[in-house]
Amino acid sequence: MKKLILGVAVTLLSASLAPAAIAATGQQNKMKECNASATDKKGDERKAFMKECLSAKPAAKPTQQDKMKSCNKEAGEKALKGDERKAFMSSCLKG
Repeated sequence: MKKLILGVAVTLLSASLAPAAIAATGQQNKMKECNASATDKKGDERKAFMKECLSAKPAAKPTQQDKMKSCNKEAGEKALKGDERKAFMSSCLKG
């Protein structure tokens, strides 16, 4: 019985630590990228850059609706019709 309780406790503890490890990896990657971009900066300039870079949120992906609008506009500008338009829209929305 004690082994069962110990096994459950270890499993729960390891499961609760896994998301923290993943989050740390993401933050570490961000730190590496910012650090690589700041190689030419020194002192207060570097400190300000790193603060800005690390606090920046990733750019939001365009929604499907936004993609549809831009692809539709582009297809209209190219005056595409029929199968040609369908093929263009398909490739545009995928990419």
